[in-house]
Amino acid sequence: MMELILSPSILAADFFELGKQIKMVEEAGVKYLHIDVMDGNYVKNISFGLPVIKSIRSRSNLVFDTHLMVVEPIRMLEDYRDAGADIITVHAEACSDLAATISRIKEMGLKAGVSLNPGTPLDKLDPVLNSVDMVLLMSVVPGAGGQAFIPSTLQKIRDLREKAEKTGAVIDIEVDGGIYVDNVMDVLMAGANVIVSGTSIFHGDILENIRKYNEKFRQYYEMVQSK
Repeated sequence: MMELILSPSILAADFFELGKQIKMVEEAGVKYLHIDVMDGNYVKNISFGLPVIKSIRSRSNLVFDTHLMVVEPIRMLEDYRDAGADIITVHAEACSDLAATISRIKEMGLKAGVSLNPGTPLDKLDPVLNSVDMVLLMSVVPGAGGQAFIPSTLQKIRDLREKAEKTGAVIDIEVDGGIYVDNVMDVLMAGANVIVSGTSIFHGDILENIRKYNEKFRQYYEMVQSK
């Protein structure tokens, strides 16, 4: 059975309280931290980069799930490795040579992920599907938090899981955008196992929000085991 992983996105955190909120997430038993790096070019917004990652790396043992929304990320992979990234995910649409970019991430000893925008077909993955550790399907248009989940993503998750099984690719399927406690079960049932959420984790009671996700994960495990 796939391990279900919650990856809270600090894009939705209160930056004034960032260290405190990351500590709360870690104490709640979460394993991953989703770090959205935006360059103002591939997406219109700018988020944060190396100094922030280096700073929190020194205080956290979480797996840094680093999502580079930047043009030609191969230029800066070593910098993000040195800053403390554990997983580096790049956008297929932003790489002129996706295979070379993934290969470089793997050569550095990190886990490699590739992300697809909502309108990007799965066949874009064909050259690298058996080389990556994770595929991140965007369920919103990348660049800003708080958007509504795009329903067609559910079928895309199903299709990707089927494609992976047919090709023998052993991958995590991560989904990012518009996921809340009330729709996460649909995402899990479609075949995803890594859930990115920002707003529904960091807005309100963080510990209670994580508890609610963990309860949904428990329900999913029970459903699968009972079949």
